[in-house]
Amino acid sequence: MAKEKQPKAKMTKAQKTAAIWGLAFVAPTMIGLIVLNFYPIIDTVYQSFFKTGDFGIGNVFVGLQNYQNVLSTSGSVPFWSALLNTFKYAIIEVPFSVVLALIFAVFLNRKIAFRGGYRTIFFLPMVAAPAAIAMVWKFLYNQQYGLLNHLFGTATAWISDPSIAWISIGVIGVWSIVGYNMILFISGLQEIPHDYYEAAEIDGSTGIHQFFHITIPLLSPTTFFILQTRIIGALQVFDLIYMVMDNSNAALPSVQSVVFLFYQQAFTFNQRGLGAAIVVCMLIIILLITFILQKSEKKWVFYN
Repeated sequence: MAKEKQPKAKMTKAQKTAAIWGLAFVAPTMIGLIVLNFYPIIDTVYQSFFKTGDFGIGNVFVGLQNYQNVLSTSGSVPFWSALLNTFKYAIIEVPFSVVLALIFAVFLNRKIAFRGGYRTIFFLPMVAAPAAIAMVWKFLYNQQYGLLNHLFGTATAWISDPSIAWISIGVIGVWSIVGYNMILFISGLQEIPHDYYEAAEIDGSTGIHQFFHITIPLLSPTTFFILQTRIIGALQVFDLIYMVMDNSNAALPSVQSVVFLFYQQAFTFNQRGLGAAIVVCMLIIILLITFILQKSEKKWVFYN
């Protein structure tokens, strides 16, 4: 015999008031997401099917022509080389910043003198102005009077030689983000119960054995979060390249990222439809990478 459906209980006056206040509190956030996130995404996809008209008005519908120009290997838009440069930068920034941050976090999670000061020093690049960072590193990399060439006794063109410029940019990226990753790792380390380490010490386990069999597995949720956010962040690199590399720099084509290419097409050459197509293609690539990462989470992330 089928059960009769129970009538839904009506909300009391107090519940309705609480619901209205709840909606009022989340409304600014929802409006901000719609205006600053959702609408720009929809508008960007829409603009990618148009060619920018004269003086920015009167756009002409061109269908998939912008995407054909972006994805064509023989077109005037060097999308694939920019994508390769972006992946090269990510290959340097992501693994090195994560590994170094983990090592620093393990040492600075212990009780040592001036621990708070060391943490602050490592985190300082995150709060420094990007323009100031660019000026400092351009001075360090300067071929004539740079500090690095002075120390090594060479005249290396760190950011002018196409063969090494992308590595030099990657080093700046690692230096800029390692402190932020370190703070996240320290937060994760403090969530690991100390009982595991005490039990391991009783069993005669060494510090290295504890690190690989206790710390790394239990820290995997934090590691996954950092990896995912840093891969997405590295694929969107722009300001670092924009401020360190001049337009007259011969090595610019070997380091320009996809977002830098979008900036050039959309704002320098006023081809906003073409720039929108570049952004949409990059968005799809990031979504695919994020999907793969999410699928792999269950295989190596352990939640205690």
